[in-house]
Order: sequence, then C-alpha cells, then structure tokens
Amino acid sequence: MCGLFLKEGTEDMIKDTIVDGFANAPHRSLYHALGLTKEELERPLIGIVSSYNEIVPGHMNIDKIVEAVKAGVRLAGGTPIVFPAIAVCDGIAMGHIGMKYSLVTRDLIADSTEAMAMAHGFDGLVMVPNCDKNVPGLLMAAARLNLPTVFVSGGPMLAGRVDGKKRSLSAMFEATGAYAAGKMDAEKLEEFVNKVCPSCGSCSGMYTANSMNCLTEVLGMALSGNGTIPAPYSDRLILAKHAGMQVMECVKNNIRPRDIMTAEAFENAIAADMAIGCSTNSMLHIPAIANECGIKIDLDHINEISARTPNICHLAPAGPTYMEDLNEAGGIYAVMKELLDEGLLYGNVMTVTGKTLRENVQYCKVMDPEVIRPLDNPFMKEGGLAILKGNLAPDGCVVKRSAVAPEMLVHEGPARCFNSEEEAIAFIYSGKVQAGDVIVIRYEGPAGGPGMREMLSPTSAIAGAGLDKDVALITDGRFSGATRGASIGHVSPEAISGGNIAYVKDGDIISINIPEYKIELKVSDEELAERKKTMKLLEKPELTGYLKRYSKMVSSADKGAIINY
Repeated sequence: MCGLFLKEGTEDMIKDTIVDGFANAPHRSLYHALGLTKEELERPLIGIVSSYNEIVPGHMNIDKIVEAVKAGVRLAGGTPIVFPAIAVCDGIAMGHIGMKYSLVTRDLIADSTEAMAMAHGFDGLVMVPNCDKNVPGLLMAAARLNLPTVFVSGGPMLAGRVDGKKRSLSAMFEATGAYAAGKMDAEKLEEFVNKVCPSCGSCSGMYTANSMNCLTEVLGMALSGNGTIPAPYSDRLILAKHAGMQVMECVKNNIRPRDIMTAEAFENAIAADMAIGCSTNSMLHIPAIANECGIKIDLDHINEISARTPNICHLAPAGPTYMEDLNEAGGIYAVMKELLDEGLLYGNVMTVTGKTLRENVQYCKVMDPEVIRPLDNPFMKEGGLAILKGNLAPDGCVVKRSAVAPEMLVHEGPARCFNSEEEAIAFIYSGKVQAGDVIVIRYEGPAGGPGMREMLSPTSAIAGAGLDKDVALITDGRFSGATRGASIGHVSPEAISGGNIAYVKDGDIISINIPEYKIELKVSDEELAERKKTMKLLEKPELTGYLKRYSKMVSSADKGAIINY
C-alpha cells in the first residue's frame, strides 16, 4: 500500500510502489537516511502539508496542529511525513507593494504542493492551511492530485476587546482612518493596536481565511468545526488528531477529492457562502478550485443561488458577531442543517467522513438564533454576495451585499478616478472626498496590478472618516473580507485589458443598483467609443521575476484569476 501514487491525468493507482523490490532499494536507502524503519515503510505514507511560519499570526500555531495530525495518523496506522507550504499575511502585506505578492501565492502553493506530492509518492495527504491563499491553493492542489485528502486549519483568532466591545482587524484599519480624519487621538489608536488581535489564528471576522475554511467544511473536505473552533482552543488539537485518523479511513476506502468536490458540492458551497456572508474573495477562489475539478462556475448562476438563499449570519465586518460566536452557535454544520431542511443544499454529496452531508448534519441544531438566524427571520432575504453587470463591468463585478448600508444599496454619484491604490488613499486622506462620490481605482486587476491588490486601506479610510454610508468604491482590484460598505471589486474586463473602467473620467455619473444586480456608467455608447480612440491605456509597469510571468499568464477576475497554461 505504501508509496502509491496517481498516474497523471488518470484516476488509476499505479501498483508499483516506490519502496518495494530490488529496483527500489535506492529509495529505501534514502528513507533509511530519514530514520524511517521498515515497519513505518510498510504503512501508508501520509504527506502533511504544513503552512507553519513565524510571520503570519494565523500560522504561528500550525506547528502544534501538525504534531496533532501526526499523532492521529500514527494512531490509525499510518506514517506521517511533513513538508511545507508558503503563506503571506494579507494584513501585513496590505497597502504597499507586498499586496501584489498575495493572490499570486495561491498558484505557487498549488504548484509546489503538486510537485512535492507527485515526486514522493504519498498515499494520502492532510492539508494544514489557515490564511487567505493557502486554503484555496491547497484545495486546488488536492483536486489536481486526487489523492485521499483531509483539511484541518489553524483556526480563527479570538476577538479583541476595546471599550467593552468585541473588535477585529477591520476595526484596526478603520481606527487608522479615524485617526487620519482627526476623529481619534494617538493614545486610543495605540490601544486598538494592542487589543484588536489578542491571539494567534486567522483574523476573527468572516474575512477571506475564515470564509474559505468554513467553505471547506461545506465542500466536504474537512471535519466539523474546521472553520470555527478558535485557534487557541484545545478542541482544535483534538480536531487535528481526528483529521489524521480520518485520512487513513479515506485511504482505506479510496475516497478522493474529486469524489467529494462535485458540481453539487460547489453549488452547496455557494449557497452556504450566501447564508453566512463570506468574503468577496470567495468569488475568485471557488471558480479556481472548481476549474481544477473540471467544473465551470457561471457568475450568472451565483446570482440565482443568492436570490433563493437568505443571509442568516452577520459576522464582522457586516455585524457585531465573530467566529467564536458562530462556533458556540453550532458552527457551519448547524448552518448547513438549516439550509438542508429548506431544500437549499444537496444532501447526498460525499464527504471525507465517508458519510453524506445529510448524514453528517442530521443531529445538528442552532444554539443561538441571534447568531444563526432561522430562515424565516434572516438578516436579508437574499444572499450575502451579489454579482453586478452593466457597461462598466460587462463580464461582472462583485459586492458583499450583506456589509452594505441599506441607504447605499442604490446609489448614483460622480466618479473620482485613480490609477493606483496609492493615489486613491492620498486623495481620501486629504479630506477632499465628498458625500455621494464614487471612488474608481483601476489598473489594479490580476494582470494590471499585477496581483489584484486588496483595497482595505482606502475602504477603511472612508469608513473611519464616517463616509461609508455616503461614498462607494469601485475597482478592478479586490477588497479584503474585512471591508464593509459599497465596495465593488473584480470589475471585468480590467483596465489594462481595455475594459470600460479604463475610460471613466472624473465627474462621470456612475449608477449602482445592487438589488437589481446592475452597475452603469452614464455615458453613451458613442462617447465611450470615441474615448477608446483618444484615451491611451496605461503601459504595464516594468516587471521582473514571478510577477512578470504571472501578469502574462493570469486570467481575468470573472474566471477566478486562474493561470492560463
């Protein structure tokens, strides 16, 4: 059994092993160099992909998670072998050139994990990610490799507390905006610095990392609690041991990722996304993961799912509750039980437990109806995300509808155009933003940025200045899951590709109608055509290294910013 590997492009296991027989004696000598015994090599070899590092708060505890996974694998009769995956902290990378290197790591993570797993002949894998790009990157790798795989994350951070209220990283960025606007003094700002991120873990709201870890449960690739058990809790270590044991069951029963991540499973993930109000980044990652499974996600279909799926959770930044609250309320399994009972999920899909989704959640219940509302009393009748289309975004753009103030769901105002995030931030901090403005930030798309930077700094500056109910932001870049307000990202086609966002001028009126899924530049087709003749696109910046290669190969955001090979 040990050391079996998949023949690339097929579902069949090659029966030659990498350790048995005289021809594989050199391989055995190298395993001997690792200190592995004959008995260990006779067991299934389980690769554990560790995203541990000492720079990302969400990953600083992963060494302990990995040790727990190893214990679980050994308890179930396997041999665990650890290898690494890189990770970028989006919060630390935010607002400078570092953010160009965030989204691009998703593909590096997938590629490097594929290479390590294929080169070394593992029987199964346990993926131990936590933050924004590691979860989707490793899901992409799992789909490619199609080895029995279980996910267990590092877990969410506990909420901080300032002035007796729970806080998170989004509050920190907004405090920075309030300080810049003269609404907060330096002493209070420093109090936020010291209190909003009180523990290890992925930031405590429904931001991208927690969104994707929750959706990993819905997809069937993780055990119950993966998305919500706080990082410091001992239950997280117990979950990791169970993940190590469960991968051995998946190996034994030949349960593989593409048996689990079916078209129905992705539809379930989108429905759950709408119910819990996930980050807009999920609309980049779900299509990219599905693509690795040979499944295409249609953006128009996302609105259809959203229209029938109520938003029943309002976690930060949309509301005052946090991941620890969702965990106490019953977690993602309780959310799925609510949706399943109303016919909003496919119940017969397979999961890593070896049981169907319906079997997994049949005894789950909501413990706090204020955190997970019943479907007949939702926060919103529609889902948390919406795809908008119109002449400004013919191929679509995305907004976190659940985090938009009611008065901004329909908005019309003059454009204020900027060709980079830095230009926009300088304008916002100058105090020149007027109520009603629509800030347009372009040339920040997947290819044009390159890297599709998150715009948490400008959105937080707007919110910190108290203008989040008066000002909209539109970009061909993207927004952090910590962003709130009328923040519309992923505009496709992007500016560098000649998308209409490149031809918006200051003062042009932009109309946003989220309930009707529309976004329009109030300029005639004739005027747009004339502008395309006279206005030159910005030239791509001079690039080197990985960003140069990435900018040439990456697709548009509506396709998931996938790499075109």
